[in-house]
Amino acid sequence: MRSRCVVILLTLFIVVVGSAQKTSHDQTVVERLLRYVRIDTQSKEDVDSIPSAKKEFDLARVLAQELKDLGLSDARVDEHCYVYATLPSNLPEALRQKTPVIGLISHIDTSPAVSGTNVNPIIHKNYQGGDIILLLDTSEVITIKKNPRLKDNVGSDIITADGTTLLGADDKAGCAEIMTALQTIIGDPTIKHGTVKIAFTPDEEVGKGADKFDVKGFGAQYAYTIDGGQTGEINNETWSADEATVTVHGKSTHPGTAKGLMVNSLYALADFVARFPDDMKPETTEKRVGFLHPYTGTLETEESKVKVLLRDFDTTGLEKQHQILVRMRDETLKKFPDVKIDIEIKESYRNMRIALDKVPFVTEYAIEACKRAGLKPELNPVRGGTDGSQLTYMGLPCPNIFTGGENYHGKLEWIPVRGMEKAVKTIINLIQIWTEKNS
Repeated sequence: MRSRCVVILLTLFIVVVGSAQKTSHDQTVVERLLRYVRIDTQSKEDVDSIPSAKKEFDLARVLAQELKDLGLSDARVDEHCYVYATLPSNLPEALRQKTPVIGLISHIDTSPAVSGTNVNPIIHKNYQGGDIILLLDTSEVITIKKNPRLKDNVGSDIITADGTTLLGADDKAGCAEIMTALQTIIGDPTIKHGTVKIAFTPDEEVGKGADKFDVKGFGAQYAYTIDGGQTGEINNETWSADEATVTVHGKSTHPGTAKGLMVNSLYALADFVARFPDDMKPETTEKRVGFLHPYTGTLETEESKVKVLLRDFDTTGLEKQHQILVRMRDETLKKFPDVKIDIEIKESYRNMRIALDKVPFVTEYAIEACKRAGLKPELNPVRGGTDGSQLTYMGLPCPNIFTGGENYHGKLEWIPVRGMEKAVKTIINLIQIWTEKNS
């Protein structure tokens, strides 16, 4: 094991040193990812400002400068940490007028679920099968049993973190893939393209990535988020999503003289949480089955809270979940009649397919681009959301394209280099298809 670790670290050192010797506008998609994941951009829950963490500006400024280095002279970072830029068309004027302006979008923040500080990416060179044991915490193992698509990547390099943090390929892989595609297109004048708008957004992981997005100023007619998972996956459907805040009100008093007076809210909240249906939890559902997910909260005698994610592909499914929470509350109140329980439900986003079905060619072009990259595309619903969910309803139709990564939001995150390279090819193909279809 020790010799294997030394080889991995030496390999990583060589790659990083090699990338440092190149200019920022002459790098592979891997070299870009290795740099980006080292920049801590973890967003924060329950923060009103956008961005939720000032450190997100660190990567935003890097990306804006790299866009300028590539020749996108209008690249800028706005006050809310959104990066915008334009790749001008290289088409003749008549064809330029016919070709719609399209957008490419990725987000710069990483999930609050697992630390994104001091990320150490590890390259597992020429993966030859078997489980992957992470370097600094050998209890963290990416197993073949739970990651069967590892078998599809034998012979590819695999990138992971070291077992102490997430990797952050969600969505820094998307950022790296967009930047590398731009580098390729700009360096090859034979690749004909219309005007392409670029955006990198903050706070996607906390559900606010589109809140301050300037759709009108962006200027694209259609767009794609590069924020998907497994290689070859295209998404035109996401959850419809709500978030509930359940607050239990009790009564606090000195515990030494509490008899007959104290009403401890923790007991009632514990009873409420225990009532979540086993067949509606994230860990027991898959495919098109929705879930209820209590994911964070606070516990105090006087007042305890839990936040709950409500997810279903159909809004009628969400309405049923609303009713389940109300029924759970009423059952808890029967057992703890001295507490008060409030349920506040807020809409997060809605399934983008409802709107994307009106412009099916936008998704069809992505599927064709994937095929031209030598892949068998899979049109799957996202058991999650993207900035595209909200942007689609803001007037910017926005399907989602794979990055190649898996196990996002956790220490077992991994991404094959093959998948990243295929994503770059898919983006380039997509830009060309938009030109072909409108010529």
